[in-house]
Amino acid sequence: MPASDETETAIRERLGRIVEALEAKSLDELKDCYTEDVVSFDIEPPLQHVGADAKLRNWANAFASFRELRYELRNLAVTADGDVAFAHGFGRLSGTLANGTATEGMWVRVTYCLKRTGGEWRIAHDQVSVPFDLATGRGVADLEP
Repeated sequence: MPASDETETAIRERLGRIVEALEAKSLDELKDCYTEDVVSFDIEPPLQHVGADAKLRNWANAFASFRELRYELRNLAVTADGDVAFAHGFGRLSGTLANGTATEGMWVRVTYCLKRTGGEWRIAHDQVSVPFDLATGRGVADLEP
């Protein structure tokens, strides 16, 4: 079911806050975007990261790798019913690495599962994935939305 205009706006604003917090390298602002028990299937091992602290450690690792970073979301679609919602699209982390090298990053597929608690939408689960070539078993990192 498509999200109501009000719900979709609130979810897009929440995801927009993630973009702003990433670009500001603010773990405090990011923490407010996730449930305490978030489960993340992030791009880095292990297969899952459980809890807000584990999710924030992943972002802290990214912050340490980048002197300056940008995060983009494209083609975001939002679906909601009651107090649960999901959004999916494409994300890209890019910027200047700690060693001064500029990188355009790569586009990945992102899915966010959100729940509304206390009137606020927070991410309860996220998943990031990279397509791979079945013949070689290697990730395909040069695709664009």
